[in-house]
Amino acid sequence: MSLTLDDMESALQALRRGETGAYAVATRLRDSADLTARLPPRFGEVLHPLLDRLESSALFDAESCSFSQRDLLDSLQLWIDKARARLAA
Repeated sequence: MSLTLDDMESALQALRRGETGAYAVATRLRDSADLTARLPPRFGEVLHPLLDRLESSALFDAESCSFSQRDLLDSLQLWIDKARARLAA
């Protein structure tokens, strides 16, 4: 099954609510090849490092000194918003 932007957004919201973990969400969002194929290559170049950092955040306290999980989720939400605008254009 192909991941949609709505699926991605739902996964982020579930993580923000504490209903799932960062590793599970990052793994789920990696199933976005069909989606990223419809976008310019730069979208994939930005998404994958964000997901790497999200996976790494699962190993530490949510707000470790090296990065903020909240900031990562905000960056992923921004990616979704930009991807949605690009696909609508």
